[in-house]
Amino acid sequence: MKKNHVLLIILLAFYSVNAQNESEPNQKKNELKLNLVMPLIGTFEATYERILTNKSSIGVTGLYVYDEKSNEDMNYSISPYYRRYFGKKKASGWFVEGFGMLTSIDGKKIYASEDHSIYTENPDVILFALGGGGGWKWVSKSGFLFEAHLAYGGLLFDVKKTDHTNVQTFGLIAGYRF
Repeated sequence: MKKNHVLLIILLAFYSVNAQNESEPNQKKNELKLNLVMPLIGTFEATYERILTNKSSIGVTGLYVYDEKSNEDMNYSISPYYRRYFGKKKASGWFVEGFGMLTSIDGKKIYASEDHSIYTENPDVILFALGGGGGWKWVSKSGFLFEAHLAYGGLLFDVKKTDHTNVQTFGLIAGYRF
């Protein structure tokens, strides 16, 4: 009789360990994303995000301007960020973020009134910005995700060499969590 009880306890212990493994949250911690709005203005933007906890993540966004007629000022940028999520699901729902941005922006412009020409006084300037933003992310069970975000930051150094004092990022983003 005691052997049956011990055997039953051992079987239940193995079953509970197996059940815990099956009920663990999804272990997908990486995301690749593309901004769907940026190609409309001649720019390509891709993002990699790594989930740290259910409520936080870090990531890096790369932006490259391939059509200077559509986006005349910025050339490229690399922007690492940290996000804090407030949704019920893992790294989803409403979020706030803080970011840094290393960016190349056209130098200060001079406008000639006689022939309406634009001349660049300074060559392209590499600048650093700090800022914050927010948005919302939805993730499906299969890993597809959609995101909307807005962010704003201020340029910190060599601002007098360009016509700009701030940077803005925005997007409607699609991606995949794996």
